[in-house]
Amino acid sequence: MARRSRLARVAALGLLGVLTLTGCDLNNEFWRFGFPEGVTEEATAVRQLWTGSVIAALIIGFIVWGLIVWSVIMHRKKGDELPRQTAYNLPLEIAYSIFPFIIIAGLFFFTVTVQNDVMERSDEPDTTIAVNAFKWNWQFVYPDTTGADGEPVNTVGATDEIPILVIPVDQDVRFEVASADVIHSFWVPEFLFKLDVIPGNENGRDNVFEVHPNEEGAYVGRCAELCGSYHAYMNFEVRVVSADDYDSYLAAREQGQSTREALESIGQEGEATTTRPFRVGDGYYQRAAD
Repeated sequence: MARRSRLARVAALGLLGVLTLTGCDLNNEFWRFGFPEGVTEEATAVRQLWTGSVIAALIIGFIVWGLIVWSVIMHRKKGDELPRQTAYNLPLEIAYSIFPFIIIAGLFFFTVTVQNDVMERSDEPDTTIAVNAFKWNWQFVYPDTTGADGEPVNTVGATDEIPILVIPVDQDVRFEVASADVIHSFWVPEFLFKLDVIPGNENGRDNVFEVHPNEEGAYVGRCAELCGSYHAYMNFEVRVVSADDYDSYLAAREQGQSTREALESIGQEGEATTTRPFRVGDGYYQRAAD
């Protein structure tokens, strides 16, 4: 009994230690457990779900490992006498049935909560951008602007040019995605989020989402749905800039400047830096930068 009591105290102290450590800064690399950091508020919520799930799994793992060690030590062979046989243990069997359901219910609850937070949309987003996918490139339209040709400002990719999507930092940015042909998927790895672009559901509930970027920078974007021969090269770049630079960029585009010229006018690289076109035979197709 004394040995069993000591083992119980050690297990309790280990569990308390894990729970105490979870109160530390969960934003450092260790607590991400290999998960990407993300550059949006929504990405932070997804990463915290991952961290919590791993910690819960570790706690359960330590308990299981402790029980295995305890069984090995306490029930090792001590002689030739046959130990007492137990046909069944009703309380233990009930616990075996209830605890997994509690664990599953907890994971389900937190997953749905984070999913709802990530998919939540504001009544009046700061910026709305229409994303049009087609085989095999992207078009980004800023519907609240008017270009020199009288049409909304837009950027469209070509076989020899990576399209650059410019968005402001620290603002709610809504994407209304649509497909001109087959199912594509709008994916920015640093957002920790991707959304399938379903044709025939333009601006529908399933084709709209928002992000709140909190770090400036350039981030590669990809199509994450097998959509045809050149799916692997259907890349784009997201350029997150300050709110003032974003307004200056749109103003330059409205005056007739190209995407390259407008980006250079605000001190940004005129071409994509995270991905580049890839030459295949006589044509160009996009590929990620080395």
